[in-house]
Amino acid sequence: METICINNGDIRLPKCVATLGVFDGVHKGHQHLIGMVAEQARVSGLRSVVVTFDRSPRQVLDASFHPQLLTTLEEKRDIISQMGVDYLVVLPFTKELAALTAREFMQQILHKQLNAAVLITGYDNRFGHHREEGFDDYVRYGEEMGMQVMRGDAELMTDGKEAVSSSIIRQLLLEGHVELMPQCLTRLYQLSGKVMPGEHIGHSLGFPTANLELPCSDKLIPAPGVYAVWAMLEKDRQQRAAMMNIGTRPTFEGKGQTLEVNILDFDGDLYGQEVDIAFVARLREERRFDSPEALVAQLQEDKKQVKDILG
Repeated sequence: METICINNGDIRLPKCVATLGVFDGVHKGHQHLIGMVAEQARVSGLRSVVVTFDRSPRQVLDASFHPQLLTTLEEKRDIISQMGVDYLVVLPFTKELAALTAREFMQQILHKQLNAAVLITGYDNRFGHHREEGFDDYVRYGEEMGMQVMRGDAELMTDGKEAVSSSIIRQLLLEGHVELMPQCLTRLYQLSGKVMPGEHIGHSLGFPTANLELPCSDKLIPAPGVYAVWAMLEKDRQQRAAMMNIGTRPTFEGKGQTLEVNILDFDGDLYGQEVDIAFVARLREERRFDSPEALVAQLQEDKKQVKDILG
């Protein structure tokens, strides 16, 4: 897959099948839509294109908005690259782009620059200035430009009631329901960070932890608590069982939030390394203990539970 960043309108792609969206999380519904694009391109003998943005549109339209990203742009690119797509086109989202009507966007970007012969939209996707127009309008504009416009279906949660969406996934993670991510994302939810020096409290308790610093401050962090996770180290890419604490360490009067991972039965220097964390299950809420000894006893129980969950 080739990634193209459009800045000055200086590209012209081969005739293609395209879809458009923020695609935060590249969740089950997004995967369905992108799969439609790849298949339609295959049967039509055209190229397949996914169009996304370099940031959340709300960041440009609302200066006070702080996004909680399910995927960074780099993560989004890596996931989409595994889906059989020819091009990922990244548009810088600006106020000028936001001012375009849906018809202007289709004409100037999709038709003239990307050479889209087919546009496949999400079942509820709206684009253009103030998102004033809808699917029937897109179909009509497409006919004027010689562009076929199609629409994908919703992918439902396992309860069969609600469609999978980025907003629902965010809410689930903020409530700690990481175990539901495989049905929403078709994979475990992940964080990646660099190991930085900490206060060595875990080491003094017999549970040395790696303190992670995330490179992207906008990445969503699941609810505070203790989790069973898989940890993958930068140096060998080996998956290791681990438990992770997200919180403020109330037993030791901690203040700011920390991300601490204890890799089970591991002995080695991790400082400066990148570590990928995949969340499997939430064990419990973070809480204050009466003594360090009481905390250690609970950590021993947590460790046994992690081993049971991760096998």
